[in-house]
Amino acid sequence: MEHSIRFGKEGLLSLASNINNKGYSSLFVLTDTNTAHHCLDRFLSILELTPVNVLTMNAGEENKNLKTCETLWHELSSRGADRNSALINLGGGVVTDLGGFIASTFKRGIDFYNVPTTLLAMVDASVGGKTGIDLGPLKNQIGIIQEPVQVIIDSHWLQTLPDAELRSGFSEMLKHGLIADKIYWNKLLSLSKLSPKELIPFIERSVELKNEVVLQDPTEKNLRKILNYGHTLGHAIESYYLNHPAQVRLLHGEAIAIGMIMEAYLSVTTCGLSMKEAKEIRQAFNRWFSVIEISTEDKNEILSLLRHDKKNKGNAVRFVLLEQVGKPKIDIEVTSEQISEAFQFYSDLS
Repeated sequence: MEHSIRFGKEGLLSLASNINNKGYSSLFVLTDTNTAHHCLDRFLSILELTPVNVLTMNAGEENKNLKTCETLWHELSSRGADRNSALINLGGGVVTDLGGFIASTFKRGIDFYNVPTTLLAMVDASVGGKTGIDLGPLKNQIGIIQEPVQVIIDSHWLQTLPDAELRSGFSEMLKHGLIADKIYWNKLLSLSKLSPKELIPFIERSVELKNEVVLQDPTEKNLRKILNYGHTLGHAIESYYLNHPAQVRLLHGEAIAIGMIMEAYLSVTTCGLSMKEAKEIRQAFNRWFSVIEISTEDKNEILSLLRHDKKNKGNAVRFVLLEQVGKPKIDIEVTSEQISEAFQFYSDLS
């Protein structure tokens, strides 16, 4: 089902109009502790919707779990939410993923709207209807695909973000170029710095590229798998570092950047991507992201997490890889030896 994606302050005003026309029995806004502080007052003042019930969860991927869901389901119930209520998810990818899952399962489903406030959520998490939570250390193992009624992308929120969050979202934008549009990829490479002013002109193109794929394959039977480029290894890396407190903490886009470098190498060994292009991909990401040291012990634990990737079939780990920039291939199996070589390619700066 195609959902409405609107941009800017006009999009927020259209959201208010849409909600008023629906005549919901009650309206809830889910934020986390970050967006409650930086975004909620402006959001409520623009919408002028009353009354609004505000739900707040703790910020961070470590809270994207069933325990948080249970707390929020109880809160919805105790505040009188019914099947004609609606939920607005105001926040980053954790809020839109978890909030969409809460709405889709509460009383077998209530309407929800996504208002992403991070670059990552704008260009990736809020669009496409994927909702869900983590299962222990395993990313997005529980969830369903359910479209929001509307997604409102207002670049004003980017002014509240630290540089690391901008880089994290930019990683997914680079992915859109790698899998779908070489011209777009080259335009992103030409950016001299990452700031809201520089990034805003490109956000709509990233959303367009992702939405084109989702509309053709909403339930990820075939084409939509290309959006997982970099995510097979990237999710395993993100999970490992999230659940080892002594290790460096990686944002989603930081982990996916590592995954995209490694999977560029796998593309050379299995799909015919030139080593020159793979090195250019590595150089592009290393320009914005520091290289982290991955020990043999780290690597072995990351590889064990690969077994739980949702794209696997039986015992085979399946990857989305590149024949060339802008031309992906899905369901590619690789050997353990090739994966080990990919780790070395990431660490090798030559």
